[in-house]
Amino acid sequence: MLAQIATSLDRQKNTIALGVVLMLLGDFMFALNDVMGKWLVATYTVGQVLLIRSLAALVVMTPMILRTGVRRLVEVERPGIQVVRVICSTVEVTLFYWAVVYLPIADVMSFYLAGPIYVAAMSPFLLGERVGWRRWTAILVGFIGVLVVLAPSGETLSWPSIISIVGSLCYALMVVQSRQLRATPDTTLVFWQTAGALVAGAVMAPFGWVTPTAIDMALLSGLGIVAMSAHILINRSLKLAPAAVVAPLQYTLLLWAIVFGYLIFGDVPKTNMLIGAGIIIAAGLFIFERQKTVAKESVQDIV
Repeated sequence: MLAQIATSLDRQKNTIALGVVLMLLGDFMFALNDVMGKWLVATYTVGQVLLIRSLAALVVMTPMILRTGVRRLVEVERPGIQVVRVICSTVEVTLFYWAVVYLPIADVMSFYLAGPIYVAAMSPFLLGERVGWRRWTAILVGFIGVLVVLAPSGETLSWPSIISIVGSLCYALMVVQSRQLRATPDTTLVFWQTAGALVAGAVMAPFGWVTPTAIDMALLSGLGIVAMSAHILINRSLKLAPAAVVAPLQYTLLLWAIVFGYLIFGDVPKTNMLIGAGIIIAAGLFIFERQKTVAKESVQDIV
């Protein structure tokens, strides 16, 4: 009996360890996606990037769509929220690529890492969740971190920074809506998210079209494949390991953004960005830990 228990525990540890590895790899793939996107939007329009990236992603998704069935794509719960989610995801990815044209990746990523803070702020109003004073304090601290990164003044406040914030807000709203659509399969959510970007790209691409070289076409297509791979890795990670273990690893995105930004684009992080990002991460981790504590207390009250 003891041997069976020990074997079960070892198997569980190995499964969690694999989940951690997949999350780290998925975050790395997302960082690679961001770097490739910044590199490509220096030559091609955002519309072109969205169009070719989305087409490639849909090709990769085809086996998954066939396995789950096309019917699952159209018979969805809460169609209104589904549509709003697609709009938010399309605006978010469009604004992200526009922002990285003008700003270092690490700066844009700092704004996007505030997503969990925005989600916590929205949840009482959109999800009916109770947020106590501790988390409201952390939310306020997180907003202060955003302001530190933004460094608002007559000289430093720029529209690319505003675009980044709007994009991160759309991302947070998309996360909230994903929680509202828990019964919808991941394949369905990702398909319509990708389809929305495809439509936006098709509308914008003809304006300022630059014919890609064979190598760049491969990179543009690879962008979609990398993004899809990241989604698959992270979804699998969340099935293998508890969210409490792997979710905080998303902050490694900032580390990769700083490293890639410096090595590839020569971007040196500014002091205010590093300080503000530190505040945002600390506030986000506190909110996450507090949510776990509240969830445990709720379970104990029920028991």
